[in-house]
Amino acid sequence: MATTIRNPIEWGADQLRLAGTAFGSARRAVEQAERAEAPVRIATIDMRDIGAALRAGVGDFLACRTDAVFLCVIYPVVGLVLAYLVFGHGLLPLLFPLAAGFTLVGPVAALGLYAMSRNRERGGTIAISDALGVLNAPAFGRIVVLGLILVAELLVWLWVAFALYVLTLGPKPPASLGLFLHDVIATGPGHAMAVLGIALGLGFAVLALLLFLALPLLVDRDVGLAVAIRASAHAVMRNRSTMAAWGLIVALSLAVGSVPAFLGLVIVLPVLGHATWHLYRRVMPR
Repeated sequence: MATTIRNPIEWGADQLRLAGTAFGSARRAVEQAERAEAPVRIATIDMRDIGAALRAGVGDFLACRTDAVFLCVIYPVVGLVLAYLVFGHGLLPLLFPLAAGFTLVGPVAALGLYAMSRNRERGGTIAISDALGVLNAPAFGRIVVLGLILVAELLVWLWVAFALYVLTLGPKPPASLGLFLHDVIATGPGHAMAVLGIALGLGFAVLALLLFLALPLLVDRDVGLAVAIRASAHAVMRNRSTMAAWGLIVALSLAVGSVPAFLGLVIVLPVLGHATWHLYRRVMPR
């Protein structure tokens, strides 16, 4: 039993070291990419812009739903595989952090959808091949680095969530999902884990929110990584209440889409991905 507990922690430590390597690579890429560029124009938006972006996202999905669904079907499959591994290897405490983690890597999952929305915006035909246009983007190397940063954030979040479980309800893994939920709801250590977990998770979510517009910007324009990150953070901070509402909409939508065995993500992910592109267009007009 001790081996079962020790392995995930050791695995988490390895991922933390990998995350440090990824962040080091990101820092070097930022230094290389930093150059004199015109600042990205940031607009002030409100809830009407979010509504318009969501309607446009639904419109894009309906226009190319077969290709969008095909592009996103891998994520429910990945979710089911990960859920199976969690249930089969004594890692039940990671089930909910894993589901919440979709919000951290959502912008990476939607890269192809940004390219599809851009093509439709320009009057072009919509097909899954349009998603591969991301590979030819001038900023593709910077897109990869930023994607690695977001994946590293997910891995760190999972490690933190498991460490929090070990410190509160652990170290033994729960015998079943029912007993785990009982401990979370009806015991003091469970309450402490839930409160701390929500607080820490919110911090990770805020960081992801500050970065989420950088990827569509890199897909659309040849700008440096530092410029894209600053522009995204500036856009979010300038529109704090509106972006907070957007983050809540995304979190609730992904939660609803994850409930029926992650299958709802086949629709939720493409709609949110297309909508993110249109939100980017409104907050960072040319």
